[in-house]
Formats: sequence, C-alpha cells, structure tokens
Amino acid sequence: MISFLEDGNINMKSIEIVDIVDISLLQKFQDNFAVGMNCASVTVDRNGIPITKPSCYTKFCDEFVHQSKIGDERCAISHNSMGEQAARTGRPFIGPCHAGLIDFAAPIIINNELIGTVLGGQVLTEKPNEENIHETAREIETSEAGLVEAVNKVNITNKKTISAAAEVLFIVVNTLAENGFARIELEVLAKRLANKFIEISSTLEELATSAQSITGQQHDLNEEISQVEKLTEEINGVLKSITEIASYTKILGFNASIESARVGEAGRGFEVVAREIQNLSESSAKTANYIMQLTDKIKASIKETVNHSQITLHTTEEQSSAMEEVSAAIQESVHLADQLNGLMKSIK
Repeated sequence: MISFLEDGNINMKSIEIVDIVDISLLQKFQDNFAVGMNCASVTVDRNGIPITKPSCYTKFCDEFVHQSKIGDERCAISHNSMGEQAARTGRPFIGPCHAGLIDFAAPIIINNELIGTVLGGQVLTEKPNEENIHETAREIETSEAGLVEAVNKVNITNKKTISAAAEVLFIVVNTLAENGFARIELEVLAKRLANKFIEISSTLEELATSAQSITGQQHDLNEEISQVEKLTEEINGVLKSITEIASYTKILGFNASIESARVGEAGRGFEVVAREIQNLSESSAKTANYIMQLTDKIKASIKETVNHSQITLHTTEEQSSAMEEVSAAIQESVHLADQLNGLMKSIK
C-alpha cells in the first residue's frame, strides 16, 4: 500500500511492485521471455515473495530440488544472496546456485530503492559433473538417479547468452516499473495540483469579494466627498453674505461717525459706538475672508482627494475584474487537472 511522507511525497519504503506494474502483463512477458531464451524466470518482491508464477522451471528444480525441504531452503538462501549482490551493484548478477546450475538475479530499482528482483537461469554453461550431482542429491535427500537424469536435460548455453538474457530482463522490467511509478507520480501531482488550485481559487474568491466590497465602499466615499464639497460651497455662500453684511455695517458705522461729528458734543457717545461698529465690521470681514481662504484650500484638497479616489476606484475595479478572471482560469486548471488524473487512471 502506497503511503506518503509529511511533505506530500511518496514514501519509497512503502512502494511494492504490484503498486506500479501490471502483474498480468509482467507474467506474459516473463513467460514469453523464458520460452524464447530457454531459461527459467520468476519475479519476487522486496521480501523475496514471488509475485509471478514460475516460468519454464526445469524438472531438476521443480520436481526434485524444490520438493526437498532442505533443497527448497537452500534455494531461498541462494536466491537471497544473489539478490543482495545484484542490489549492491544495481546490475544483474550471474552465478552458480547451491545445486550447481547457473542462475541470475536482476534488481528492480526505483529512485535507488530496491522493490523486487527478477530471478532466472536454471541453465548450464558446460556438461554437468554427475559426481557432484550425486553428492547434491544425498545432501538434500532426494533421488540421485532422478536428479542426474533431470540435470542432463538442462539447457547448456554460453555465459554471454545468459548475461544478455539477464540484461534484457533487467532493462524491460525496470522500464515497466519506472513507467508505472511515473504514472503514480503524475496521479499524485495531479491531485496535489487540483487541491492547490482549489485553495487558491477559494482565496481569490475571498479577495474578489473583498475587492467588490472595497469598490462599493469607495463609491460611498466618493459620494460623501461630493457632499462635503457641496457643504463647503454652501459655507462659502454664507461667508460671502457675512462679508457683504460686514461691508454694509462698515458703511453704517462710517455714516454714524459723520452724523455724530455733525451733531457735535451730543454725539460723542454715539461716535464711540460707531467706531466699534466699524472695527467689528472690519474684523468680521477679515475673519470671513480668512475662512473663505481656508474653505478654498479645503475645496482644492477635496478635489485632489476625489481625483485620487477615482484612480483608486478604477484600480480596485480592475483588480476585482482581474481576480475574477484569474479565479475562472484556476477553475479551468482544476478541471484540466481532474482530466489529467482521469487519464492517468485510464492507462493503468
């Protein structure tokens, strides 16, 4: 069962051949290979457990050696030893088995991880030494005559042919495993990609909603600024009226001064009042003019603020539109990732 590390990558220690290779296809290739090369073959997992049925096993091994408990145990030890040597070099290993036949072990390696071994051989490179076969038969407690008869039917070939056969098995089976692992990686990547796109899409939707809210608030702000501008204009109107009143008051004060001067001593008190009225009107006019200057500055500032606000509003509207487009593009990418995942599953 494939498992994953905390970073989301595949745990290579959990990978088994059956996870990434079509065993029925492997069995078919192995059977045809064994017939074509006239040698035996079987594929085992990382624990040495067969995952295919034996192909073209010889009578020597199938009916005698493996039928003996001692012989079967020796075969297991021999296969394990050859598998370890093949794994150590990362290349096929060829050598004699405990019973005297020539075997080979071709490692199946993915990302420097040994996930299984193809075992094969059960051939000879020269005519067997019958005396050694008799001794082997006695050691594994099987029929000496039967074992000798069986060994004389074992295919004799040269070491170069055995080496080529091991190399072919090594290349083909590892290619099958690498392609299968690549498919699994693509599936995992497609799922992770789809999940990431969904997360990004969700975030963009929130941002788009926020941008729309900001746009609405910007519209409201512009309305409020327009209202302030109107109020400022109204204040200026009132201040103009105050200035006019102050001007009229000043004239009245001036006239009152003239009139008090004409009356003489009786109008001196009225002259003081008239002078204060003139002073008050001048002060009111100055204050009104000062306030008008301030309101003009406020109007200029408001105008500048409105300009910046309009630019900001345009930018937020563009951002909102852009985020909606990006969100739509990501949704399309999610769909494509799902299609990719489906495609990977269809070519299993």
